[in-house]
Amino acid sequence: MESRRQLLDRAGWDRQKRRRAPGLPTDLTDAELIVRVLAGDVDAYAPLVDRHYEPCARYARRMLGNGHDAEDVLQETFMRAYLGLGRYHERHQFRAWLFRILVNQCRSHVRHQVRQARRFVQNVSAEGAVNATVGSSALRGALQAALDRLDPRAREALLLKYGEQLDYEQMARMTGSSVSALKMRVKRARDVIRPMLEELLHE
Repeated sequence: MESRRQLLDRAGWDRQKRRRAPGLPTDLTDAELIVRVLAGDVDAYAPLVDRHYEPCARYARRMLGNGHDAEDVLQETFMRAYLGLGRYHERHQFRAWLFRILVNQCRSHVRHQVRQARRFVQNVSAEGAVNATVGSSALRGALQAALDRLDPRAREALLLKYGEQLDYEQMARMTGSSVSALKMRVKRARDVIRPMLEELLHE
C-alpha cells in the first residue's frame, strides 16, 4: 500500500517539475481525466492537480492566513479527492466537488487551531499571548489582517463569494449551508471588513 506522499508524488503533486504523463492529450476534460485515473492511470491525476491548484491555494491561503498551513490542507485535500474519485458523479463539476473537500479541510484545520490556541492561553501569560498575536499580524498585508479578524464561517463565505466568484447556489452545495444563511454571512463580513480595511490602509 503506497503512502500518501508516494501517491501525491506519482499523481504530480511536485508542481515544480511541471511534468505531464507521456502521451497524455492536453485537451482532456476533467471528467475524461477522472475516467483514466479510475481505470488505473495514476499519472492522469497530475493535470487535475495542476489545473485546480491555484484557485484552491488562493482560497486556502486567505482562509488560513499563512502558506505553510495552506500547503498542509492542500495536500490533504488533493489526497482525499484522489481517494474519493470513485464517489465523484459527472453531473457535478469537479471544481465544485473539489472545493467542497477543501472547505471541509479548512474548517477542520481552523477547529484544530482554536483548540491549540485555547491550550496555549492556558499555559502562558495573557500578555505573552497578546504580544505574539500582534507581532504575527503586523507582518501581514492589510487584507489578510482584516480577514483574520472575521468569524471563520463569515470569512469562508466572503472568500467563496468574492475570492472565487461563486454564486450562492454553488456555495450552498459546497458548504451545506442555506442560501439565506450564506447571504447573511457575506453581508456581516462586508460590514465588518470594510471599516477595518479603511483603517488599516490609511494608517
